[in-house]
Amino acid sequence: MAKLVLDITKLEMAASKLRAIAHPMRIAVIDLLNEKHKLSVTEIYSHLDIEQASASHHLNILKSKGILVSRREGKKIFYSLKSVTLTEIIDCINRCNDY
Repeated sequence: MAKLVLDITKLEMAASKLRAIAHPMRIAVIDLLNEKHKLSVTEIYSHLDIEQASASHHLNILKSKGILVSRREGKKIFYSLKSVTLTEIIDCINRCNDY
């Protein structure tokens, strides 16, 4: 049997992203952006019924971990998912909870 070689750097990056999404509000942000694809900060905090400061805090964490990308259009900043891979992980976790 071949020996499994682990890339510690990749494992640490994966763990960092998983820690970033391990918050109910950040999962809600990811789900919302998965559905709507691109939203401004105002649209996000309005949809989630949270304060603007709270939305910005969660968006900054997700962006700093490479989960979200942002793009400025005029005075607004729009956020979107960098990849749908994490939404697949969240879906998998939700399916596990069904058992």
